[in-house]
Amino acid sequence: MKKIINQPDQFVDEVIDSLLMAHPGWIKAATADRRALVRADAPKRGRVGIVTGGGSGHMPGFLGYVGEGLCSGVAVGNVFSSPSAEQIFEATKAVDGGAGVLYVYGNYGGDVFNFDLAADLAEPEGIEIKTVLLTDDVASAPAERSNERRGVAGMVFAFKCAGAAAERGDSLEEVTRITAKANSHCRTMGVGLSPTILPAAGKPTFTLPEGEMEIGIGIHGEPGTHRGALESADAIADRLMGEILADLKAPQGARIAVLVNGLGATPLEELYVLYRRVAKLTTDAGLGIARAYVGEYVTSLEMAGASITVMLLDDELEHLLAAPARSPLFHAWNSVATAPVRRTA
Repeated sequence: MKKIINQPDQFVDEVIDSLLMAHPGWIKAATADRRALVRADAPKRGRVGIVTGGGSGHMPGFLGYVGEGLCSGVAVGNVFSSPSAEQIFEATKAVDGGAGVLYVYGNYGGDVFNFDLAADLAEPEGIEIKTVLLTDDVASAPAERSNERRGVAGMVFAFKCAGAAAERGDSLEEVTRITAKANSHCRTMGVGLSPTILPAAGKPTFTLPEGEMEIGIGIHGEPGTHRGALESADAIADRLMGEILADLKAPQGARIAVLVNGLGATPLEELYVLYRRVAKLTTDAGLGIARAYVGEYVTSLEMAGASITVMLLDDELEHLLAAPARSPLFHAWNSVATAPVRRTA
């Protein structure tokens, strides 16, 4: 796999340097190593701070969701590696406006360990910390053990709802409640068509024979639930949506938000072909799409494939998704409100 990089061990730092150069006035570094980035206007006095973080390699994941109506700060690890507790702590201090800080991140062992350590470091500083683990990946654990699931592209909806609540001045307890609710209303399933190549390793994270696909694959190449011959876009959408809707159990007449996400090397045209089938399946299930998102939101370097996320909405969550938000990599036009759907009695 050919890559446009310099030295592999400098890859993450050069990406961060470039973000700061390309988007001045949006984000700023909170540490000399630039591994803790925060909103340019942080801290926001009297507002809850929201800190996320994780390994690099998922752009715009994590890094791209620091901004107005989104997260306040991010701790940046190496590719597919957790940020350190110290980096998380520095981001925490930089966004603390006196109303507490919410940690929102994917349910991965290294991240959990280091965010918990950072919370311990924040306690003597008088910073109140709450945590919401993101657990939307249907393929990673059965429904009865949903707390063990991985956090994947559903993070976009969680960040959006959390950020909107914090922006309007909600308390730490209320922002935490809303974020946990957003996470619990999300389900995601993905399909992989080719592996990703870590810059430092120079080899695939997994092997997938030519002409095959893997259903349920994780964003780091974690094993899925089915391997077989590559199927049509409609057949793939049927598989993914079948698992999602069976797990979500949305009542007929419910409104949902749908995100069709590219994993890094899938053309936008192919994502829209998937969305076409998703929209039909949604209608057939008696559901209405209130907001649609199609594009790259949480990637895995150059992995070919896609994921589908469905969020079950109520009036509260729908209002929060519609609230203003922008960052260098997320703008209002990323989300399209579809035509109103008549609610059933």
